[in-house]
Amino acid sequence: MNDIALLDATDQAELVRTKQVKPIELVEAAIERIERVNPQINAVITPMYEIARKAAEEPLPEGPFTGVPFLLKDLGPMYRGVRLAMGSVFTKDMIAPIDSELTTRYKAAGLITVGKTNTPEFGLVPTTEPKLFGPSRNPWDTNRTTGGSSGGSAAAVASGMVPMAHGNDGGGSIRIPASCCGLFGLKPTRARVSQAPLFGDQLSGLTNDHAITRSVRDSAALLDATAGPVLGDPYWAPPPERPYVKEVGAEPGPLRIAFSQRKLYGGGELHADCVDAVRDAVKLCEELGHEVVEASPPLNGEQIIDAFTAMWEGGAAQTVEATGPLLGKQPTPDQFETLTWALYEAGQKVTAAQYLNAVAAMQQMSRAIAYWMQSFDLWLTPTLGEPPVPLGTFEPTPDNPRAGFDRAAEFVPFTPVQNATGQPAMSVPLYWNAGGLPVGVHFAARFGDEATLFRLAAQLEEARPWARKRPPVSAV
Repeated sequence: MNDIALLDATDQAELVRTKQVKPIELVEAAIERIERVNPQINAVITPMYEIARKAAEEPLPEGPFTGVPFLLKDLGPMYRGVRLAMGSVFTKDMIAPIDSELTTRYKAAGLITVGKTNTPEFGLVPTTEPKLFGPSRNPWDTNRTTGGSSGGSAAAVASGMVPMAHGNDGGGSIRIPASCCGLFGLKPTRARVSQAPLFGDQLSGLTNDHAITRSVRDSAALLDATAGPVLGDPYWAPPPERPYVKEVGAEPGPLRIAFSQRKLYGGGELHADCVDAVRDAVKLCEELGHEVVEASPPLNGEQIIDAFTAMWEGGAAQTVEATGPLLGKQPTPDQFETLTWALYEAGQKVTAAQYLNAVAAMQQMSRAIAYWMQSFDLWLTPTLGEPPVPLGTFEPTPDNPRAGFDRAAEFVPFTPVQNATGQPAMSVPLYWNAGGLPVGVHFAARFGDEATLFRLAAQLEEARPWARKRPPVSAV
């Protein structure tokens, strides 16, 4: 079963389809790996073993991933009857009353959820160090961050617990941990994956759901299984011309790629490793026949930070105020982390006019980038401003409860832009630094054009295979 664990989800599903293994065998093996490795990295915080065993022993839907074990991030989609703690003491006892539409689609795809993964409180920072559950640790260096907010999912996949895991992304929360943990992470186009039934969108469309995977084809096939609107959604993404899985291996043709190696905001210079990662990706893309030119879109860094901050503060306040009545209790500072409470208090002061001005600013950015990208197929940057930073980097200080939020702008100087514009974007694990840490590179495409991302990603994966790279903490 350890040999099977080296396979991606597509190959594991094929073994089930051809009756070489049973779903219960895959599930039991995944449980064994989680139990063995999780104490070292703290990726899974809510085991769902009995639920998974029961599902594996019963008839499963015939889908692209029938019988494959999976992990669900403990933030966002609900799984009926299972805790949805969201990394917070305030919500630690909340039980999901329903399945979200995305959970229903995961089940229809044949996936068997074996547990839920760690996340920072309400997903507010780009690291996974909640006080409630303790930090997730990077399998490449357990003293460093997994990234966030889907850090538990990334650590679980990188360590080989499961071949892929759910993530969501409101400012880079799929792509950041994918970069930190040496994995493939794609944020789809806005509204590609429905947030029904409880949400039409969240934070005016900043947030998106998908997954962190080892292989490109798993990401494509999973998006095929989960994409598409639900009746009542406020808007939806342009439908693809054909299934995404058919883009994997399709010739991308010669692409025109812009690349940037300067921060858009956040102060300071990019870390040399991140610059080297971009230059390495530029060279590889040129060798593959693409035209790569240095260029950056006409964006105002201060405008990005101001708009994003207003929406993030407003979102923190909305989350706290919406969950209180569900739980029948009033929020008090002792039930939240210092940064969360500071953002909550700031969010209470954001006026409706300020929030709508922030939305308008992001829409202006969207148009500016859309016009700029008429000249390019893709935009290449580092995923992050630094390699994975030490745990504790985003802690508040005695004189600044928002220190972690301020520090995040330095660490994440690129990924929030695509949340603002709705563009699809991906982090690709092409580079490891001299210390053995993964440093992802980031490609953004035009709105609605995941197809080009999957074509290029598959080409890069073939040219520079990463699937067999294993971190020091690994279950296989």
